[in-house]
Amino acid sequence: MSVNRFGVLGLAVGLAVVGATGCATKNYVRNQTAPLIDGTNQLETKTADNNRRIHNVDDRAQAGIRQAQGTADTADQNAQGAARDAGDAETAANNVVHRADSLESVVKGLDSYRPMADVSVTFGFDKAALTSSDREQLDSFAAQIGSAKSFILEVTGGTDSTGSAQYNYELSQRRADAVVQYLAAKYGIAPHRFYLIGIGKDDEVAANTTAAGRRENRRVEVQLLTNMGTAPATATGIAPAPAGGQ
Repeated sequence: MSVNRFGVLGLAVGLAVVGATGCATKNYVRNQTAPLIDGTNQLETKTADNNRRIHNVDDRAQAGIRQAQGTADTADQNAQGAARDAGDAETAANNVVHRADSLESVVKGLDSYRPMADVSVTFGFDKAALTSSDREQLDSFAAQIGSAKSFILEVTGGTDSTGSAQYNYELSQRRADAVVQYLAAKYGIAPHRFYLIGIGKDDEVAANTTAAGRRENRRVEVQLLTNMGTAPATATGIAPAPAGGQ
């Protein structure tokens, strides 16, 4: 009977030892793995935060790109609209501006016309754009048109001797066109009053052997001719310049 009690007691002690050992093992594992679990959770949190930051940056970048593209598209549309308007105005003017090799071939009764005023503006090499000095000279010239009788404007473009005859002829026309478009737009001169004559390098006003001479030949000459046999032109012949000028 005593043996049995000792046996039961030994079994109980053994189970207690095993239980204690098992608890100790679980606590050890828990203590060892807890930092790993916490580190993993922190890493997942940081990863999620980084992903959110990346998405926020990407969203802002995409919004900036869309805004920049929209601004660029608007600017491009405005530029296209301005170019289209300028092209339409130029086409309308070109449709009614007289172009000829000489006034004698297109103006009837030319002998009745007398010179009243003239101006000459010069251009840079291979250029057809008006400078601020050119515009000032044209403004002074245009001030005399208001007192003119029935008038026409002879606009003669020229070049120096550099380049081919055909290229210079076309360049002289572009220069004359620039003057016509400026006067017509700013002063409301009817296009049919203009007579454009592009002479290229055919009629030099100075020797092309010097830089100064070539500069003088790169010009557009405008002559105001009035018909002495008619009544004074009405106020619709020319409009006053806008306030402030150009």
